[in-house]
Amino acid sequence: MTIVDHHEPFKESPAEPAFFSLQVAEARRFFLDLEPQDGVPLQVISGGCEHAAPGYEVSRDDFPYLGLEFVARGSGRLQLGGASHRITPGVAFSYGPGVPHHITGDQEHGLVKYFVDISGDLAEERMAESGLAPGQVVQITAPGDIIHLFDELIRAGLRNTLRTPRICTLVAEQLLLRAAELAVDPGAANTPAFSTFQRCREYLEEHALELRTLGDISDACNIDPAYLCRLFARFDDLSPYQLLLRLKMNHAAERLATSDAMIKEIAADLGYSDPFHFSRTFKKVHGIAPEQFARRRPS
Repeated sequence: MTIVDHHEPFKESPAEPAFFSLQVAEARRFFLDLEPQDGVPLQVISGGCEHAAPGYEVSRDDFPYLGLEFVARGSGRLQLGGASHRITPGVAFSYGPGVPHHITGDQEHGLVKYFVDISGDLAEERMAESGLAPGQVVQITAPGDIIHLFDELIRAGLRNTLRTPRICTLVAEQLLLRAAELAVDPGAANTPAFSTFQRCREYLEEHALELRTLGDISDACNIDPAYLCRLFARFDDLSPYQLLLRLKMNHAAERLATSDAMIKEIAADLGYSDPFHFSRTFKKVHGIAPEQFARRRPS
C-alpha cells in the first residue's frame, strides 16, 4: 500500500499509478492494491481529491476499474461514452472498462474534483444501485454530504494501517448509498427551484456558525421560510434547520477531536447558552455524548 499526499505543487513519484494525472496544482491521493483479488465483493483501488492545473485534460479510451468522480468546485466539460456534458459543482459521473471519457477543466474556474476507483464481484452492481452505472451523470442535491464522505475516505486511505482497506471499502459503500439518496437527473436540476435550493444550501454550509434559527436562514437567503422548507423537502433529505444543526455539530466534533477546548466553550461559540442543550443536540446528531466523543481523542 502506497500513499500520495501532495499539498505543494505536484511532482511526479515513480511509485504512483500511471492513471494518476500529473496536471494538478495540488492533490491528496492514495492507492491500495492495484491488482484486485478474485472473489472479493468490493474493494477500493484508489481515491483522492485533485485541484486541476490550468489546461487540465484527461482522455482515456478505457479504464481497468470502475471510477466515480464528483465535482466540488469549478467547472469543465465531459465527454462520456459519446455524450457531451457540462460539469459544475455537485455533478457526479462514472466510467469503467469500455467507457471512453474525456475531461477538461475551464481556465477561469479551476476544477476541483474527488474520485474513487473500485473493483470487485459486486462493484458494478453497487454502482448501478446508486444510479451511477458506468457512463452515467447525475446531480447531487446535497454536495456537502458527499464531500464529507470523500474526505473521510481520503483520511482512511492516508492512515496506512492494516485496517485501511476494509475501512475504505465501508466508506465507499456509504458513498454509493448516499449518492443513491441524493442523485437527481441533471435535466431536472436545471430549474429555477433547484438553483434557489442550491444557493440557499451553499449559503447555509458557508455560514452555519453564524446562523441560529430557520428565520435567520430564510432572512439571509431572502426567501419565505415555508418555501425554503418545501425546497429542502423536494431536493434534500434534511430540513434546513436539521442541516444547520448537523453542520454545527460537525464543527463541534472537529474541535473536540483536534483541540483541548472545553465542551462549554464550544457550546458557547456555537450559540448555546445551555451546555446541556448542546450535549443533547450533539448526541442526537452523532449518537454519542460530547464527553464520550472527547475521550476518544488520541492523547
